[in-house]
Amino acid sequence: MRLVTSPRGGKTENASDQPPGTGILRRVRAPGIDAAIRLGRPSSRDDDATAAGGAIGTAPTSRGLEEPRYVAEAIEPVERAFAFLDLCGFTAFIATHGEHAAVDTLSRFRTLTRELTVRRGVRVGKWLGDGVMLIGVDIGPTIATAAELIARFDGRPLALRGGVAHGQVLIIDGDDYIGRPVNLAARLCQTARPTELLAVGYHASVLPSWITVHGTRTVTLRGIGRLSRVQQLGVAPDVELPTLTAPASPAG
Repeated sequence: MRLVTSPRGGKTENASDQPPGTGILRRVRAPGIDAAIRLGRPSSRDDDATAAGGAIGTAPTSRGLEEPRYVAEAIEPVERAFAFLDLCGFTAFIATHGEHAAVDTLSRFRTLTRELTVRRGVRVGKWLGDGVMLIGVDIGPTIATAAELIARFDGRPLALRGGVAHGQVLIIDGDDYIGRPVNLAARLCQTARPTELLAVGYHASVLPSWITVHGTRTVTLRGIGRLSRVQQLGVAPDVELPTLTAPASPAG
């Protein structure tokens, strides 16, 4: 059986050796999961119906608007952006300064994270002890959030480091994400140095105008391999970071 990818519109072309009316199996491999995902949909007698007038049986081109029968057996990948950040040397900080100082530092980190994510349209996916996973629909705001977080924490007792990546992933149980972009962002964070935000292959046109590439380096990531020209992203030196004001309370 020949594998055929399914366009975003949801309608799948049959392979020449695939009987009409059957689904297409596509193997998706990721660490910890080997899921067989059924793409496509059964053929129907009204497949030739046009979209004019909203004819029943026509799959809409917009993702998520399909009739129930088109998505009953389909689990389509989605595009998401991810950033992982953590506090450098948190365990040693606890040993030196005690639990109360560590909790205070962690609370400031989480408060700042919430304040920036709500301003940039990125959400906190998971708190990871002394770190966080951020999830965005687009890579630009995700990079902006991660870079500003690292810049605002610079000079504090503990520095932040991070990694970012984006691409297609599977959503499992509504709030868990499986795919290479998740693993790549996490591994980049693990290998980043204090105040570094690592990324791979982003052109200047994708980056926010106030973000700069400070340099590149080669890294070896567990489970991924050796990557060259990994970008070291950061806030440009002349960018001001004004004090964040509390959101205005709604009238009434």
